[in-house]
Amino acid sequence: MEQAMFAGGCFWCMVTPFEELPGIQGIVSGYAGGQVEHPTYEQVKTGTTGHYEVVQITFDPELFAYEKLLELYWPQIDPTDDGGQFQDRGTQYRTAVFYYTEAQRTAALASRDEVAASGRFPGPVVTAILPAPVFYPAEEYHQDYHKKNPKHYKEDREQSGRDEFIVKHW
Repeated sequence: MEQAMFAGGCFWCMVTPFEELPGIQGIVSGYAGGQVEHPTYEQVKTGTTGHYEVVQITFDPELFAYEKLLELYWPQIDPTDDGGQFQDRGTQYRTAVFYYTEAQRTAALASRDEVAASGRFPGPVVTAILPAPVFYPAEEYHQDYHKKNPKHYKEDREQSGRDEFIVKHW
């Protein structure tokens, strides 16, 4: 098994694209990249801890290649927005691909270059490619939020502008 970590705005919206695929063993919402150890949601949402909201994916690379994860990741985000994602604003909602291995770094850089060269976006691609920092799982109520609170999740997603952006650009 390997791990992958992606930041794409609100972590609630970053679970569903990856779940229930062959080789995906688990997806955990959490926090990474900040200066506070074991941060809470209340701390991270202030935007002052330096953390990103992320999903950490455990996968079997024999069944689902890392490159396929990257292919799923890019169409979930606006890679040109460095101030957050859609209605979610602040540093905790920035986009990033965190790599665990040199092979992941190389694949992530190549995929970002491909997105940048695609001509889909008028501005530059600003999504960071960074070494994987310490990962802190989010509180239990954030895990599988879309299943635990489907009505609120659907309303939040509809209001965010994410889906309109995906249809327009991807």
